[in-house]
Amino acid sequence: VQLVESGGGSVQAGGSLSLSCTRSGNMRSTDCMGWFRQIPDKEREGLARMDTGDGWTSYTDFAKGRFTISRNNARNTVYLQMNNLKPEDTAVYFCALRTRFCHGTFASENFDDWGQGTQVTVS
Repeated sequence: VQLVESGGGSVQAGGSLSLSCTRSGNMRSTDCMGWFRQIPDKEREGLARMDTGDGWTSYTDFAKGRFTISRNNARNTVYLQMNNLKPEDTAVYFCALRTRFCHGTFASENFDDWGQGTQVTVS
């Protein structure tokens, strides 16, 4: 499976960005799509995940209140809408796929496939 992210870029503090992640092949009802980010010299942080079959979502404290995950199964795409961005949100953002529902701990080791990452810079 290939995942391709897009939508990163530079934005001023308080601004918004929307990231997209398109999956190769058709979205499956068992797919769990997640968004993570990584700041240099820090561990990868989970942000949001979604069961693409029924739309169940969960967010970590890094994302609650400002970020929203959504999907368009017909386009095999998930999105991450990010509002009120802060300089500390500057990172490389990754989407990831787990093919067995969003069970268990929201951790990077529980995901099978990863996109290449897209840079988000907030100044």
